[in-house]
Amino acid sequence: MAKLGESALKLLTEGKNVATVATIMPDGSPQSTAVWIDSDGEHVIFNTAEGRVKTENLRRDPRVAITVWDADNPFAQASMRGRVVEMTTEGADAHIDKLAKKYVGVDSYTLRRPDEQRVIVKKEVD
Repeated sequence: MAKLGESALKLLTEGKNVATVATIMPDGSPQSTAVWIDSDGEHVIFNTAEGRVKTENLRRDPRVAITVWDADNPFAQASMRGRVVEMTTEGADAHIDKLAKKYVGVDSYTLRRPDEQRVIVKKEVD
């Protein structure tokens, strides 16, 4: 596993930088989604919900590519490929609330549905 570079880590953790997560559909075609992004210093982390296309794709095929752009300069970016090493519901509600605070300044993620099960996805870097 490669190590996250300083500039990539900064893009993942500082500011309101949005990322695109690309997964692989069952027919082999790409699927991409814009997400809020995070890091624990070692992994690239994002939050999603059970039943979404990217969640199903990653359970079937853990390969993923992520590109994060600097919100103030979209030409400054970091692209990372790798595999998902963990998908967990543990702590996922608190994590989406943390991201909501970072990105939109609210204490609780306001788009959560009552029947929704949040998932934290951790990706290693190749």
